Amino acid sequence: MGLFTKKKQAEDQKTTTDKAVDVKVDNDTKVEKEKKSPVKKQTTSVEKRVAVKKVSKKAVGQRNQSRPGDAYRILLKPVISEKATISASQNKYVFEVADKANKVEVKKAILEVYGVVPKAVNILNQGGKTVRFGRRVGKTKNIKKAVVTLKKGDSIKLYEGI
Repeated sequence: MGLFTKKKQAEDQKTTTDKAVDVKVDNDTKVEKEKKSPVKKQTTSVEKRVAVKKVSKKAVGQRNQSRPGDAYRILLKPVISEKATISASQNKYVFEVADKANKVEVKKAILEVYGVVPKAVNILNQGGKTVRFGRRVGKTKNIKKAVVTLKKGDSIKLYEGI
């Protein structure tokens, strides 16, 4: 059966021989001896369960890996307002980010786009406001913002050409 052959192949790969080299120095000459010691690793059922779980996590992680250009899908645009401009003098920059973005993704996106490592990232959700257009009632869209704090000496040039 196919299941049992895979199991045996995995056990054969675990059973390997390690080579250790001893070096002795006698009157400026080196003598090398090789030692072969068979190492058999026996796994318990608990270790096997842990190994299976690790493989499944790796498979999920490969699907969620970022691709080039994902940073521009996460960072939508910088927020340019009076409050954001004042906070820029304190090394805090405000960006509008994607709805499903988290702190880790924003940090990686800032590093990829601007080449600066953020010290901290704070995220806030700004709910949309209800507005009226004559008799009709509507709602503006929800916005997710990220406040990125940089180290002293680092900066992001957002106001070029304004």
